[in-house]
Amino acid sequence: MNNSSKIVAGFFFIWDTVTLGLTFLVSLYLFKGNGVQTLDWALFLGLVSMWFIIVKWRKLYFFNLNEDLSGRIVNYLKSSAILVVILGLTYLVFTFPPTFRKVVLSFSIGFPLVGIVTNFVILSIINRLKNHGGTGKNVLVTGQGDSAQRVNSYFQQHPNKGYMVKGMVKYQTSLEPQLAVQDGAYVSDLDNMGEYLRENQVDEVVVALPFEYPEEIKKILSTADYYGTRVRFVPDYQNLLGENCKVVKQGDMDMVAVRQLPLDDRINLFAKEVFDWCFSSLVLLMLSPLFFVIVLLIKIDSPGPAFYCPVRIGKGGKPFRVFKFRTMRENDTTGKASTQANDPRITKVGKFLRKYSIDELPQFANVFMGDMSVVGPRPHRSFLNEEFQKSVDKAMVRHYVKPGVTGWAQVSGWRGPTETAEQKEQRIAHDLWYLKHWTMKLDMKIIYLTVFGKKTHGAAF
Repeated sequence: MNNSSKIVAGFFFIWDTVTLGLTFLVSLYLFKGNGVQTLDWALFLGLVSMWFIIVKWRKLYFFNLNEDLSGRIVNYLKSSAILVVILGLTYLVFTFPPTFRKVVLSFSIGFPLVGIVTNFVILSIINRLKNHGGTGKNVLVTGQGDSAQRVNSYFQQHPNKGYMVKGMVKYQTSLEPQLAVQDGAYVSDLDNMGEYLRENQVDEVVVALPFEYPEEIKKILSTADYYGTRVRFVPDYQNLLGENCKVVKQGDMDMVAVRQLPLDDRINLFAKEVFDWCFSSLVLLMLSPLFFVIVLLIKIDSPGPAFYCPVRIGKGGKPFRVFKFRTMRENDTTGKASTQANDPRITKVGKFLRKYSIDELPQFANVFMGDMSVVGPRPHRSFLNEEFQKSVDKAMVRHYVKPGVTGWAQVSGWRGPTETAEQKEQRIAHDLWYLKHWTMKLDMKIIYLTVFGKKTHGAAF
């Protein structure tokens, strides 16, 4: 665990312990009625001690901040359930005053419930900080000479800026001595940079090549686009890179943000984030009774879990688990099997849910957690993502933003199968158009068309 992970783990440990203590003391205050006595304190210390043992056994606070944290919710639920079971057995085996029955019941309900809700909110905040570079960006620097030296030195001397240099990429396999970068740890060369991007987490590639190497710069840009990695150039390469570029300042250097998008503006991004959080909270609150009914119908209709949580590819190419209502008797575990028309695996309830996209509603929990947005490019399976990457130019650019519950391609009639070249190209073209032309008004239009548009549900099966 790195330092950031240890700090967050310590915060969770303190928060969970405080939640346990407050829930127990509030239960005593509400249902015992004669103050806190010696037996109460003994039971409280016993609960805290048992919680320490359980979380150490379950490794609840051992996690990597840079990985998917959604599994912590499940682990917390299991840990709190174990504590509640132990408390219940203790109450049955030993003799306690009659008033303790309500205390035990209140704590057994309150502690897991309060803990899950507060952990959910905290993880949502952490995910948003991670998505927007709050925990640092991994940078790969490619170039040579003074320009590359300035870039490397600046990032090394200003770690507080949130950029961590993973290494340098050689322009030539053997550099002239006067062009080599001092203190530069070379991790690859230009010909093998794609392999390094595939095997390592890199958030941005900073290019610092002289003007006389336009073809090499284009090659770097093409490779980065292929892997969905953002690119910054030093100095200004406006004439070479074309539209949607923006010059930004890093110290005394000019950098060019390639393919500058509306959502790169902090105000626009903040507005979209606030809308996502408020809208998803409202939907989850209002539809929770409906969710309960749907879960019951799914369980009655066919055996198996109520939810289907496959892995999808999100912002920056990072995998995450998406929440959906289960609509099939046998869900695909390979990530390669697509749903077909009249698929025999689809249940009776599942057919209705899929027809009106009701099976997608649990994804608002992903929106609340910060892995998805209400509107954006739909998340793909890893296998399908690789197909798009190989067959459609700039397909991975769609990962510049978070995936959405609904999107411009879906409401424009390009939902469903992607078997033909036209289907693949049109879906990516609509996704990239959305990235370039984003406004809050466009998001509202897409939400409206998702519910009332004729093209939205035409390809659903």
